[in-house]
Amino acid sequence: MILIVMGVAGCGKSTVGRLLAQKLGCEFLEGDDFHPPSNRDKMARGQALTDEDRKPWLDTLERLVAGKLALGQDAVLACSALKQAYRDLLSGGRPGVKFIYLKADRNLIRTRLEARKSRHFPPTLMESQFEALEEPVGAWVADASVPPEALVDEIMTRMRR
Repeated sequence: MILIVMGVAGCGKSTVGRLLAQKLGCEFLEGDDFHPPSNRDKMARGQALTDEDRKPWLDTLERLVAGKLALGQDAVLACSALKQAYRDLLSGGRPGVKFIYLKADRNLIRTRLEARKSRHFPPTLMESQFEALEEPVGAWVADASVPPEALVDEIMTRMRR
């Protein structure tokens, strides 16, 4: 199974994803690591990515997901997956892919983005994330304001059901 932890920047995808992968004993994949340099440069300049910018990145992640599933390998992927079209591409309609949406409000995200020292994603890009976000249907929804360890425990409980 591939679990994709999704949501806007600053919602805790990477933190929750790493902890979840540790609990499950599987590989953690940081989606941001697969952005081409042009995307990183654009975000660092405070420019929001377009669908065209994201396409090669999403294609890379889709191949990664498909490859892991083909090999029977479990993994947790942290990826914003803001739009339904992105999620459709990533899952490829495969039943072995599950999305976990870390839902957060603007105040929480603003506070987190202002506190972190990311040169790749300045707080000024926050609104572009919320503008692009299409809340998922059929994903597990988790409150991003809950401490990461508690979120992971909640996800593990859901998985056992």
